[in-house]
Amino acid sequence: MSVDTKIAFDQEYIKSYSEKREEPKWMASLRLKALEKSESLPMPKPDKTKIDKWNFTSFKHDVAGEAISSLDDLPEDVRDLVAKDQQSGNLLVHRNSTPVFSQLSNELKEQGVIFTDIQTALKNHGDLVEKYFMKDVMKVDENRLTAVHAALLNSGTFLYVPRNVEVEVPIQALYWQEDPEAGLFNHVIIVAEDNSSVTYVENFLSYGHDVESVANIIAEVHVGQNARVTFGSVDNLAKGVTTYVNRRANVARDGKVDWALAQMNDGNTVSTNTTHLIGDGSYADSKTVTIGRGSQSQNFTNQIFHHGQNSEGVLLVHGVQKDSASAIFNGVTKIEHGAKKSNGEQTQRVLMMNEKARGDANPILLIDEDDVMAGHAASVGKVDPIQLYYLQSRGISRHEAERLIIHGFLAPVINELPIEGVRKRAVEVTEGKVN
Repeated sequence: MSVDTKIAFDQEYIKSYSEKREEPKWMASLRLKALEKSESLPMPKPDKTKIDKWNFTSFKHDVAGEAISSLDDLPEDVRDLVAKDQQSGNLLVHRNSTPVFSQLSNELKEQGVIFTDIQTALKNHGDLVEKYFMKDVMKVDENRLTAVHAALLNSGTFLYVPRNVEVEVPIQALYWQEDPEAGLFNHVIIVAEDNSSVTYVENFLSYGHDVESVANIIAEVHVGQNARVTFGSVDNLAKGVTTYVNRRANVARDGKVDWALAQMNDGNTVSTNTTHLIGDGSYADSKTVTIGRGSQSQNFTNQIFHHGQNSEGVLLVHGVQKDSASAIFNGVTKIEHGAKKSNGEQTQRVLMMNEKARGDANPILLIDEDDVMAGHAASVGKVDPIQLYYLQSRGISRHEAERLIIHGFLAPVINELPIEGVRKRAVEVTEGKVN
């Protein structure tokens, strides 16, 4: 029996919520249209994963977060995520989807960089947000959950880097769900104009263990000509949170996007990471790491579409499955007709720690052009007994040996996270899941 996926919010609620946030008329209209569409659109259908019994409706939508006067007011585990020396104060903190701390250096402000929460961006930069919000990278009507996301949007970040501006220090956003029932409908827009560069890192953190809630997350990344965006994330949402996340990028001529995603949620998760290499000479590098445990069910699709000539895409996915957890890993390289001299490579590796754990790696190459290069590698298996024997022969216990193997297995992605505090947090989360 499937679970009802219709949300318990009507048009009057949506209209009132938009007015409360002082949003422009176009956003209020978009919300109402999205709500109407959500009633008839189908649910997403992730490959080999049944989500019809997952919770998508039990959550609190409008939950306020208490403001903070300084970072010292944050709990230690949240405060530890902030790398003060590395990001030089370029930081946003959201608490229960409410922005409670915002800081951007004067130097970046003078160069025209905009880094603010989505609510403030809608009020102060409405025309600019409208230009990019679910127009090209994502569409409102892709499925029921994308429409629900647009209707109930309650959190997010807008980052705009003007032409020829190079942001040399990482910019960071923390999304801290203090209330375990608080639903998160988070939208990130990153715009890197031509010849610009920026590194953005986000962290999702929640508590509550088995308390039911929902996280519906979208990130849209626009990479201009000869621009570069590095996008890092550590997702660490609690067991009771059902997560649906889409992170996508469109990359123009000679542009580059690097993804480093540590997806460490404890609840059921569907995640899609997509890059469209539109311009000639564009490049994408996508690295994802995850650990599943308990009875958790997850589905990951990482895909790169080559449209421009001489485009290059690299996918690397490492997943560890424990207990009776299950996960599907789909890697898709699609080289469109006309994308001559393009190169697409992907590697998927899944390590299963228990007899009941399940992992399925599906590398997919779709080639519509002759003059290209493409390849894939995939492996699914248990811990190598030779590695275990070698470590144990040095006096290391089996548990410690398995822990070391897992850390080494995940290191290629974790080491790519661009802020030391975030890397440290990813290691800590890994440690907690392994023990």
